[in-house]
Parts: sequence; C-alpha cells; structure tokens
Amino acid sequence: MAKSTLSRLRRPDFLLLLMAVAVPLSFAAWQTLLNNFAIERASFSGQEMGILQSLREIPGFLAFAVVFLLLLIREQRLAYISLALLGIGTAVTGFFPSVIGLYITTVIMSIGFHYYETLQTSLALQWIDKSHSAETLGRLIAAGSFASIVTFGLIWMFDDLLGLDYQWIYLIMGGLTLVIASIAWLGFPLFPQKTEQHKHMVFRKRYWLYYTLTFMSGARRQIFIVFAGFLMVEKFGYTVSQIALLFLVNATINVFLAPRIGRLIGRIGEHRALLIEYAGLILVFCGYAVVETAWIAAGLYIIDHLFFAMAIALKTYFQKIAAPEDIASSAGVSFSINHIAAVVIPALFGIIWLSSPALVFYAGAAMAAVSFALSLLVPEIPAMGRESRFAFSSVDSR
Repeated sequence: MAKSTLSRLRRPDFLLLLMAVAVPLSFAAWQTLLNNFAIERASFSGQEMGILQSLREIPGFLAFAVVFLLLLIREQRLAYISLALLGIGTAVTGFFPSVIGLYITTVIMSIGFHYYETLQTSLALQWIDKSHSAETLGRLIAAGSFASIVTFGLIWMFDDLLGLDYQWIYLIMGGLTLVIASIAWLGFPLFPQKTEQHKHMVFRKRYWLYYTLTFMSGARRQIFIVFAGFLMVEKFGYTVSQIALLFLVNATINVFLAPRIGRLIGRIGEHRALLIEYAGLILVFCGYAVVETAWIAAGLYIIDHLFFAMAIALKTYFQKIAAPEDIASSAGVSFSINHIAAVVIPALFGIIWLSSPALVFYAGAAMAAVSFALSLLVPEIPAMGRESRFAFSSVDSR
C-alpha cells in the first residue's frame, strides 16, 4: 500500500509542488531578515540596499543562459542544482555580516533562485495542460505560500522565543532547501518531455507584446520588492518579528486565494485579469507615496502582495500564444527581459530614495499605468497567430 501511494506521488505535478515548497524556506527567510540584518549588522543605507538589489537581479538578467546549460544537463536536473545553490547561498549569509560579504552571498543565492524560477516556469508550462494551467499555477503559489507561513513561524520562534542569531536562522532555513532538493533528485524519475525544446535562444517578433509586458512587470515589481519593505523598516521602524508577521499574513491570504485567483483567470481571461492587476497597483503605489501611518502602510503592503498572484495571467497568456518547442528557451529570454530594468532600477532609485521616497513610488504608479495601457492590447482569446488584439501574425513569423 505504501509503495503504491509513493508511486502515485511520483508525478510531475507533485514534483512541482514539492519544489515550490523548497524555494520559500530559503528565499522567504532571506527576504524577511534582509532589511534588519543589513541595517543592524552591515550598516546599510538606501544606497547600499539599492546596489545589493541590483546585484541580486543580475542572475535574473542572465537567465537566458539557461538554454545553453540545457546542452549539458537535462532541464529537470538543472532545476535541482538551482535549488541547491539557493539553499547554499542562504545558509552562509549570516556568516558574512559586511557590505561585501552580503553582496557575494546574495549573488550565490540569487543564481539559484532566478535559474530555478526560470526552469519552474518552463517545466510547468510544458507539463501542465493549457485547460487548467492557471488553476495549477495558483496551487503552486499556494504551496509556496504555505511554506512561507512555516518559514515565518520558524523565524518568529527562532528570533523571539529562542533568541537565535541571524547566522543560525539563515543556516537552518537554507539547509532545509538543500534537503528537499536532495529528496527531489533521489526520489523522482526523469519525466519525458512532450515536445523537444530548442537548445538556442528564441526571440520572436510575434511575442512582442508579451516581452513588453514582461519588461514593465520587472520594472514596477522592483519598487515593491526593494523599497516597500525598506519603507516599513526605515520609516515605520518595523522589527524582524513584525516583518515576519506581515509576510505571514500575506502568505496565509495566498494559500486560500491563489488557487481561486487561478480559477478566476481561467474564467475571465488574461485580458481582464491583467487590467484588474495594473489598475489596482496604480492605486497602491500612490498610497505608498503619501502614507504616514504604519498600519495603513501594512495594509497597502498586503494588498500589493495579493496582486502578485494575478501575474499568473501573464504566464498563461504566453502559454497560449507560444509554439510548444519555444517554451524553455523563451522562458529564459523573457526572464532576462523581466530583469533588464531590475538591474538598473534598485541602484538608481536607491539614490532617488535619499531625497524623495515618495517619488520612487510615484514612478511605480507610472509603470503600472503603462502596463495597464499595454494590457488593453491583449486579445480576449489569445492563441498562436493571435498574440495581440489589433495585430494578427502568422504562426511562422519570427
């Protein structure tokens, strides 16, 4: 009976769920502790934080190199290696409490995180049928959010109850990701690919709208990732435990709502879902710019995070317009496009932050407004040859 149950669990969808759980154990811990660790131990200001976040995004910008690594190793195995790098980078972070040390460990962690995220997107879009991909992607977000809840709970226990130092918290959480990566490697077979993937870069003109939306998404996402959390610590004095609690609320909401948001996207379509996401973000970023009350800022942060689940629509839009053999290569290319602005914005806006934090968030609202305008071009029913609302192309177009 146990052997039969184990056999049923050795499926691609369950492997995706298991790996989705592994990521937040390291990344959520790294992110939750980062602002306090950087300020308290490495004496960071907004400028150093901006530089660090720019360095963190460089591996994302280089995600297109994944396609070349696929010449040497299978995509599934490369995902395991990426998870291991994420775990290692997180595990050693606390042992290097300096500006240069934090920069180096961040890059190691980031290589694993960004390469895994690229590969997860590629594998999910290859393994999951289009008819229920949005809902399944929502479940992956929910699984990751549940793991985040566990992570935040452990951080609260380690920090408040046990009084562990940063280095031991980082070491434990990174080690857990390494354990899961090992289980995935040893416990699952290599699943066959339905379509042989290109082993070279694929950049097609007919995907222009997807590429542009991806670029804008990467630009405005950095405002949230880098500066919304920094606002909580610098302006409102949030502690490690309070930041962990805030993340815990976000993750709890996602566990329940992400699968439902996936189903909603399946019903209303990518066009409407993207419009809802970007309209909401315009209001949220404007709110960040003027907020003066800690609990209102926390509410904006929670709403902002909720809109991240709506990003499923951009992935399913691409799945519907892409040729099956383009998915792996295009996932790397689009991930790099997503991070072009991400390499520049944190450092540049870190300098702007020193004189006007509000201006940083107004710029985020402007980015969301551009994304809203672009989303008007997404067709009601995307498909190969119907990539945008007003411009139709041949599926053979390069």
